[in-house]
Amino acid sequence: MPTILITGANSFVGKNFIGSSRFKDVEEISLFDNKPAEINFSSVDVIIHLAAIVHQSKKITESEYFAVNKDLCLSVAGYAKKAGVKHFVFMSTVKVYGESGLNSKILNEDSPCLPDDSYGKSKREAEIALKQLEDTNFTVSIIRTPLVYGNGVKANMLNIIKLVDRLPVLPFGTVNNKRSFTYVGNLVAFIDRIIEKRASGLFIAKDKDSLSTSELVQLISKYLGKKVILIRIPGIFLSIGALFLPKIFNRLYGSLEFDNSKTLELLDFQPPYTTNEGIKEMVGAYLVKSEK
Repeated sequence: MPTILITGANSFVGKNFIGSSRFKDVEEISLFDNKPAEINFSSVDVIIHLAAIVHQSKKITESEYFAVNKDLCLSVAGYAKKAGVKHFVFMSTVKVYGESGLNSKILNEDSPCLPDDSYGKSKREAEIALKQLEDTNFTVSIIRTPLVYGNGVKANMLNIIKLVDRLPVLPFGTVNNKRSFTYVGNLVAFIDRIIEKRASGLFIAKDKDSLSTSELVQLISKYLGKKVILIRIPGIFLSIGALFLPKIFNRLYGSLEFDNSKTLELLDFQPPYTTNEGIKEMVGAYLVKSEK
């Protein structure tokens, strides 16, 4: 069994990997408290690099995104390679594709990358630089994911759960978009398979099925035990909302769908959990925490 080091402590994905992976020799390390040059990589076989600035904020400068998401990542990879680490797994993002024109496309591993924000740009440049470090003794695996959900989820998905939990009427009736999601249990299984095969390349990790916003809200309400009425918003109001709050409206009413058939073929793999099972587990964990 390989020795695995997660760089980036106490992350949502990291906690779930430690709890659910079939690999048990796993430790995590904070890169806030430890400089890459001072980390002892000599006994490490695999690094899963999760450390990153993720959430967009006007208070975070572009240089800060690049310092953490690219430069720090490459520093870790460089020292790890010198120490003899054989496999570097980099958690990237579908933000590397950019936002323009996504509603009309189903994206895949070979789709062009046109990132249009600091987060996506920094992650994309890290991908490119990491592949340049790869050789026969240092395997690089890049994983891109759409929104990851599950036990302990925060940010956008947690906000949706709270919205469904608190409001009996929501403006998501007959929303016919399609969005891909990644249950964290499936992501852990993807990472396990990549480590098992020491698979080099670019991979998209996602659930088998896509959901519309209406379907997502209905599933969440089902497992919350709530009755929620979904009303349809007239097109003119959607247009106004999209004009003034484009990012929020795109996430709720736009499509973002992926085809990862190439990933599944390369890994000889199928996600072990359905989206329904993932949503049920996530909402169940939310309810347990709400009762405390």
